[in-house]
Amino acid sequence: MTPAAARDEKDCGPGAPTHGRGRRLAMALAMAAAALGGVAGAWAQDRHIVMASTTSTEQSGLFAHLLPAFRQATGIEVRVVALGTGQALDAARRGDADIVFVHDRAAEEKFVAEGHATQRRDVMYNDFVVIGPKADAAGARGRDAAVALRRIAAAGRPFVSRGDRSGTHAAELRLWQDAGVEVGATRPAGYRECGCGMGPALNMAAATNAYVLADRGTWLAFRNRGELAVLVEGDSRLFNPYGVMVVNPARHPHVKAALAQQFADWVVSPAGQQAIASYRIQGEQLFFPNARR
Repeated sequence: MTPAAARDEKDCGPGAPTHGRGRRLAMALAMAAAALGGVAGAWAQDRHIVMASTTSTEQSGLFAHLLPAFRQATGIEVRVVALGTGQALDAARRGDADIVFVHDRAAEEKFVAEGHATQRRDVMYNDFVVIGPKADAAGARGRDAAVALRRIAAAGRPFVSRGDRSGTHAAELRLWQDAGVEVGATRPAGYRECGCGMGPALNMAAATNAYVLADRGTWLAFRNRGELAVLVEGDSRLFNPYGVMVVNPARHPHVKAALAQQFADWVVSPAGQQAIASYRIQGEQLFFPNARR
């Protein structure tokens, strides 16, 4: 037996000095603390959810304002995947998101009816606006969005469509239908689809002096306006509600439904609704809370 081993054996005996046992106890406690710290760290890192949402909530700056407040209140991190509403719902159908926060009520109600979520909750609203060149060669300016689109098509003026199955794109297609203009088979001369988010669509419109339908929040946050201005607003058909839905764990057992439910509950709570209402750009409110509690 080596001298070191002998010392260790001696330290373990009934009459062993207390300082030997103390060293080993301290080492054991340190190792246990390190292990528990690792578990706690992993647990803390796991307190996150993936939210599939729209480009408007991100590009307007709302999430940069809203999500830190939620994390401070709950310790839960929200990782946003910003897509068009249709793509966001598809991601949730595949189980690639824990929660969805989007703005196409008809598509959201279908999502619930299919069993991908058990409930849709109203969160907030803003509105769409028809943007176009200040000179307005098509004569679109006014309060009737369908008339505006009909005039843009008749004049053959350039119009940028998102063409991405987003909530904005769905609203635009409904307006073209109301205008009696077929943009599927026989597109107007100036109609162009970008297959892009709201910010890039506005950039394209600014670069080409084109018309475009935009949500007001992203428009207010947009800086590269060029000759563009709001031409049509106030039409009831431009109302733009947002809803939140937790992905159904019966469909996808791996989703973090409990954590996601905390976000859904918080965003419709007085604290969450106040956080939404307080978000402003140059003094103008971008979103208006309308949760039903």
